[in-house]
Amino acid sequence: MKPDSSQTHPIKGQPPGLYIVATPIGNLKDITLRALDVLKAADLIVCEDTRVTAKLLSHYGIKNATLSYNDHNGNERRPKIMDALISGKHVALVSDAGTPLVSDPGYKLVREALEHGIYVSTLPGPSSVLAALCLSGLPSDRFFFAGFLPARKEACRKEIATLAAIPSTLILFESARRLTETLPLLQEGLGNREAAVVREISKLFEESRRDTLELLAAHYEKHGEPKGEVVIVIAPPSDDTSAADNLEAKLMLLLQSHSVKEASGILAEQTGKPRKEIYALALKLMDKGDA
Repeated sequence: MKPDSSQTHPIKGQPPGLYIVATPIGNLKDITLRALDVLKAADLIVCEDTRVTAKLLSHYGIKNATLSYNDHNGNERRPKIMDALISGKHVALVSDAGTPLVSDPGYKLVREALEHGIYVSTLPGPSSVLAALCLSGLPSDRFFFAGFLPARKEACRKEIATLAAIPSTLILFESARRLTETLPLLQEGLGNREAAVVREISKLFEESRRDTLELLAAHYEKHGEPKGEVVIVIAPPSDDTSAADNLEAKLMLLLQSHSVKEASGILAEQTGKPRKEIYALALKLMDKGDA
């Protein structure tokens, strides 16, 4: 049975349903007035981690019921949340920080709610992806968000190779402890592009360090891992370097599952370049241990 959307509620007369609420990524003042209205009036606040959200709720004197919903318990908790929605409750969905559904299981809940005809609305607000893009000083007219790279080195290399040909600014999440490993792999797979490492957005020690991938890698190798949440923003391939970088990236990817001869033949057919030239490049990559 679908909830009656004609019902009203203290949430500014809005119908019962699922409200996707963006929360601060650092400074607790970075929350909208509408977001506070919804959190204060919601029957249930669904959180990535109730302990994290409790700090925000306590700051604004909000004592409504909360329920954790994350990658570990999503399948178990989703039916309970759906029961609340189907019975006509106003449910607010938040993540630990920023806009829900980015690197969390919220999208599965939204999909199921929509399939059941539940009213779904969003309250836009903070996003570390867009904030980092703005701080980076890199082209913002076209960008690609790639989330977290794989933790395993070879899988990470393969994923980076698939990103090399994308003609857009790239935005990645990364943990501070893996930064010294990831930056050299990004240079290896994308070429020595301009980039920015952005961290502690909206907090006291907010920093956006801009340089080439090579120099950023050298900086963090020397100074060690930074503190805080990290976003990496990387410039799109330039016209004079993208062709060579993309050829090497594609060849590295092919060498993961083909012999040098096979990979050279496939890429020669795809690009029209001489097989001998690609074969020589493949041997060079193998000698360097890049493939």
